[in-house]
Amino acid sequence: QVQLVESGGGLVQAGGSLRLSCAASGSSFSFNTMGWYRQAPGKQRELVATITRTRNTNYADSVKGRFTISRDYAKNSIDLQMNSLKPEDTAVYYCNAGVLTMATWRHYWGQGTQVTVSS
Repeated sequence: QVQLVESGGGLVQAGGSLRLSCAASGSSFSFNTMGWYRQAPGKQRELVATITRTRNTNYADSVKGRFTISRDYAKNSIDLQMNSLKPEDTAVYYCNAGVLTMATWRHYWGQGTQVTVSS
């Protein structure tokens, strides 16, 4: 059974930095994509950043230049380095992993970690 465990959330002042980590366990395969999504109160969950098996990255416009996603393929884990944080970055951040099998996507989610940025 695949499990994604996030860590690294917390409270930080605007302009500060945080690093989120996500470790996957229980899988015998390599995920096609891994990434981070976030959900603020009253809003829909949105993509923050993703990274593919071939190291292609994708970022939301709102975080480009401030956030960096990285992946450790041997450990089946990803990190999200978040710099120059803004109050609007406040949200629950979720780790996601996707695998494509027989033309069907299967996605896995972590339980989320709270990031709060104070002004």
